[in-house]
Amino acid sequence: MVVGIGALSLLHKDGSEVVEHWTHLLQLNMQNRWIQNLVIKLGLVDRRELGLIAGTTFFYSALLLTEGVGLLFEKAWAEYLTFIITTSFIPIEVYELMRRLTVPRIVILAVNVLIAAYLAVRLQQREKAKRQS
Repeated sequence: MVVGIGALSLLHKDGSEVVEHWTHLLQLNMQNRWIQNLVIKLGLVDRRELGLIAGTTFFYSALLLTEGVGLLFEKAWAEYLTFIITTSFIPIEVYELMRRLTVPRIVILAVNVLIAAYLAVRLQQREKAKRQS
């Protein structure tokens, strides 16, 4: 959500001014190489990309909020939503793994597949228990 708000604020202001404001507010050194790299990268992002980042971030935040509230109230649809969200990352992770094979990427993919398998088993158990009652 914070990323979305930041991207929206950059749509209406100069990126370097926003970074300078936040570095001053957070008492960070403006000469820090991380801050300097951020200013450079913000200068390369156009308004359309910022709008896309903001919109995607708000959509994803709303999706996760909906999922969290549903799980908090123990709704069955929320478990399905969790499964869908979890498995939706697998193609992206496979793509990234094909681009560059690294141990962390393999571990992340393996963990995500294991979590998806666990969720699938839980959903099957729920359906089986529902049919038997």
